[in-house]
Amino acid sequence: MSPVFCVLFFAYRLEGLKLIMRRTIINIVNNALMLNADEDESKKIPVGGQAVIEGVLMRAPNRWGLAIRKPEGDIFHEVWENKPWTLKLPWKLPLIRGVVTLIDMMCTGIKALNKSAEIALGEQEKLTKRDFFLAVAVAIFAVVGLFIALPLWVSDLCVRFFDFSVVQKNITEGVVRGFIFVGYVAIIGLWSDIKQVFRYHGAEHKTINAFESGVTDMTPEVVSKYSRIHPRCGTSFLLVVIVVSIIVFSFAGRGSLTWRVASRVVLLPVVMGISYEIIKGASRMGIFGKIIMYPMMLLQYLTTREPDLKQLEVSIDSLLIALDKDSEECE
Repeated sequence: MSPVFCVLFFAYRLEGLKLIMRRTIINIVNNALMLNADEDESKKIPVGGQAVIEGVLMRAPNRWGLAIRKPEGDIFHEVWENKPWTLKLPWKLPLIRGVVTLIDMMCTGIKALNKSAEIALGEQEKLTKRDFFLAVAVAIFAVVGLFIALPLWVSDLCVRFFDFSVVQKNITEGVVRGFIFVGYVAIIGLWSDIKQVFRYHGAEHKTINAFESGVTDMTPEVVSKYSRIHPRCGTSFLLVVIVVSIIVFSFAGRGSLTWRVASRVVLLPVVMGISYEIIKGASRMGIFGKIIMYPMMLLQYLTTREPDLKQLEVSIDSLLIALDKDSEECE
C-alpha cells in the first residue's frame, strides 16, 4: 500500500478535496506496485494483481482482468490486453526493467482504480487532465515531505545534538523512514475504507497463492484456506526500497537540505531498480529466498486483512478472466 495510493483515496472521501480531484484514486504505487505480476520464470503462468475499490485487478501474461463488486451486489468485469513495456530493449535490461515495470503498472493501476471508483462509488463525472495532474502533484508533494524531507530533518537533528557520523546519519535517516512508513500503514489501517481495501488485498494474495499451488477448483471456500501473505507483494518491495536507499542515498554526500531532498528524488529510480532486482532474485531462490524476504513479509499482516467469501469470489473472477477462463459469474 503506497503513500500516494492512500493520499489519492482520501480525495474521494473528503468533500473539500473532491472539488479538485473528484475522480482520482487511492495508491498509484501500493501495494500496489503489483510486484506479484513480475514475469517470474519459476512459475509456468506468472500472475499478479492489486486491490482496487471494492475489487481486484489481476494480471496474466496476455490479459488484465478487473472485477468489481457493484453496490447492487453483482460483479462488474472488464478485460484488456497486456502489453508489457519490458518485452523490448532497452526496457528489459536489469535495473531499467524495474523502473519501467513500476511505471507500466502505475499507469494500468490508475486506469483500474478510476474504473473501480466509477462502479463502486458511483462517481460519474469525468476527471479532467488538469484535475488529475493537480491531484498527483499534491500527493507526490505530500509523500516527498513525509518520507524524504522529514527523515532528513530528523537525521540532521541527530548530527547536531549527538554528533553522529556520516554513516550513523544515513542509517538514522533510513530507520526513521522505516518507522514513518510502518506507522503510516498502521494508522491508515484503522480507517474503515482502507480496511476494506486491505481485505481485497488479502483476497488477491490468497487467490494467487492457491493458483500457484496448483489448485484447479478455484472456489472461495477452497481459496480461503491459503495464506494472505505473498513474497512478491509490493509492501515487501517498499521495505526493500527503504533498506537499499540507506546505501544509495549515501552517495549524494553532504549539502543543503534542498540539495539532499532533490538528490534523493533523482536517485529514487536507481533505488527502485535495485530493489526490484532483489525481489526478483529472492523469488527464484526457493526456501533461502523466503528466509531473506521473511522480515519484509511480516508487514503484510498490516496491509492485508482476512477477506470474506464474497471478496474472494471477486478476486477469483478477476484471475479467471485475466487467464481467459470461464467463470460462472462472468457474463
